[in-house]
Amino acid sequence: MTQNAPVTADHRATEQAHRQWWRDAVVYQVYPRSFADSDGDGMGDLPGITARLPHIAELGADAVWLSPFYTSPQNDGGYDVADYRDVDPRFGTLADADELIARAHELDLKVIVDIVPNHSSSEHVLFKQALAAAPGSPEREMYMFREGRGEHGELPPNNWQSIFHGDAWTRVTEADGTPGQWYLHLFDTTQPDFNWENPAVHELFADVLRFWLDRGADGFRVDVAHGMVKPEGLPDSPVDSEGMTVVPEGEVPVYFDNDGVHAIYREWRAILDEYPGERMMVGEAWIPEASMPKYVRPDEMHQVFNFGFLQSRWDVEALQHAISEPLRLADEVGAPTTWVLSNHDVIRHATRYGFPPEHRFGEGLSRQEHPDAQLGLARARAATLLMLALPGSAYLYQGEELGLPEVADIPDELREDPAHKRAGVPGRDGCRVPLPWQADAPAFGFSPSGESWLPQPEVFGELAADRQRGVEGSTLELYREALRLRRELHLGAHGVGDRVAFVEGAPQGVLMVEHGPVLVVVNTTDDPVELQALPRGADAEVLLASAPLEGGAIVADSAVWLHRA
Repeated sequence: MTQNAPVTADHRATEQAHRQWWRDAVVYQVYPRSFADSDGDGMGDLPGITARLPHIAELGADAVWLSPFYTSPQNDGGYDVADYRDVDPRFGTLADADELIARAHELDLKVIVDIVPNHSSSEHVLFKQALAAAPGSPEREMYMFREGRGEHGELPPNNWQSIFHGDAWTRVTEADGTPGQWYLHLFDTTQPDFNWENPAVHELFADVLRFWLDRGADGFRVDVAHGMVKPEGLPDSPVDSEGMTVVPEGEVPVYFDNDGVHAIYREWRAILDEYPGERMMVGEAWIPEASMPKYVRPDEMHQVFNFGFLQSRWDVEALQHAISEPLRLADEVGAPTTWVLSNHDVIRHATRYGFPPEHRFGEGLSRQEHPDAQLGLARARAATLLMLALPGSAYLYQGEELGLPEVADIPDELREDPAHKRAGVPGRDGCRVPLPWQADAPAFGFSPSGESWLPQPEVFGELAADRQRGVEGSTLELYREALRLRRELHLGAHGVGDRVAFVEGAPQGVLMVEHGPVLVVVNTTDDPVELQALPRGADAEVLLASAPLEGGAIVADSAVWLHRA
């Protein structure tokens, strides 16, 4: 067994006295379109969220992260922002946002809002002004406009491809009707990239940060945090012999993870530090593990998402690496790590785990893929217990506490993900289906009208919150008890001595992890494992289990928390 420095009572008292809330917070992500609809139009809104905040508080979360609710044409679910300082009428008003923040604070919930700095909507007034202005004008310099290649500028400035498929450049028609410059959009054509070499862009976002900090926001989740600064000279991406873009394994496209982003975060950190209450930033950066420490240096972000854990196979060796390596890297710079299993961009983990470990997923779940729903939920519950016992902060995605699956059977004409529209892939709508609150209510309690912007499957009725609340063994009650124990036992603590240790001598296919007073045992095999046969298992007290033990055995694809005497 790996040995670690003891955690003394004095150390814990000191740590608590100077605790920064974000270091061990459990953050609940709300996707506003799909959380709760108050006005019956079939789309979630801010008053609906406010009314349901007690659910999040009673679950045991410390903070709520709101995906974008800003003015937007909704071409990419709100991540195409037309006004960063106003609320889209579909979601409510600024007064509704103020009320939501105030109510959250009454419930001792911090509020994290999404910030989208890589690109705006093409409907943003600044982009409209850029289109109307001449090449080389200050208006054009707000975005990434470039001359095309070829004899008449008819070719894109480089060979970059959009994350949503197709070219990453679109040519505009100038005021005189002639073909003109090209603008960069790493995502949809309606999401033009800002030019972060322009100081005016820095000023714009400094004002946006202060706007929401002044309204009481406790932090920001930074979208595409690795993407704002492009490489000098905008070089072509590497391609294979057939001209297809190639990204070597373990690397990112040439337009991501460039060092210039760090100067931006140092600017932003200084702004956040002007405000009381430990305001924070967490970055969404799909980057190699080795790059993670750069983003969470003491004068930059507070956290960056650890997506390696989310992507890990249901396998002891893979899970152990997905825990140990992020912790090691975060410790290099004195930062906490984060843990996440689901969000609005990935297939829900109750479905992902329903496939064999070697299964390769595309972009979204296709109708031809048929998971084992019972197996997926069993593994998802076990993975959640593992996650919630680890030091650092944990991010939950709305509905995972109900065990919701990914929804594959959505009519194509109702899908809204731009990746589906551009390339025909299933896309991300399957994890964004509105939540079920009441089994016997219209739209399962999501909307008083019974309308729902995406169709809800019948199984959502069985998983509705009111069917699970107070029911022993339900996924909702498992989450509530795990979060209660996590808080009571300080399992999120991430300071000196609060390291995890992997227990040696466990049976093959069994992961044993020590943290604080808890020993987590994860059985990834198809067979039960006798508790008595485990190192230190003979006299251990079972605190919590993702599935009931059978005759003193930990059943297949389950996890338990054991108390370390």
